[in-house]
Amino acid sequence: MLDREKIEEILPHREPFLLLDEVTELVPGERVVARRRVREDEYYFKGHFPGRPIMPGVLQVEAMAQAGAVAALSMPEHRGKLVLFAGIDDVRFKRLVLPGDELTLVVEMTRMRRNIGKAEATASVGEELACSATLTFAIAEREA
Repeated sequence: MLDREKIEEILPHREPFLLLDEVTELVPGERVVARRRVREDEYYFKGHFPGRPIMPGVLQVEAMAQAGAVAALSMPEHRGKLVLFAGIDDVRFKRLVLPGDELTLVVEMTRMRRNIGKAEATASVGEELACSATLTFAIAEREA
């Protein structure tokens, strides 16, 4: 299991944009399961939406991508690099994500070739699917 400190050793993301609290399962380059507790004080709830706070769908997709990045960057040949979006396909939103929910993020790598990969990702609250997507990513150097 990886806590936030260990996640920060792998990902370059930091508050307020680090959207993972812990990684509970990790097979580098293959699969990751992570969690995000959606707190009532999240910065985006002030404006999305006043009186009816809902986690934005784009942030659900980003949380799935960050989980996938942990799997990709845990591979020895990719340590210290960046994972960038190259495509987001077949996104579906099935359930609202609200303050107090805990997202379980599951990402399965389906293809990795050199610096390009593809993954199937889901975000669930309990047994309910909240979001799913096919993510395509590129691995790049941190410094240009």
